Amino acid sequence: MEGIQYVTDDKGQRIAVMIDLKKYGELWEDFYDSLTARVRSREPRETLDSVKKRLRKQGNGIT
Repeated sequence: MEGIQYVTDDKGQRIAVMIDLKKYGELWEDFYDSLTARVRSREPRETLDSVKKRLRKQGNGIT
């Protein structure tokens, strides 16, 4: 595939990939955002009200 190169180890196994970001930058961003969302889905949740209270307490001008 043009714009995609695989990095292999001494056994010929693919261990990494290089992506032409000029060509596939938007696709990479979508992929990365998806991975980030998946990882963060395991993080504890905080309600909007608790975030607002915390920000008010810190003096960040939240109304």
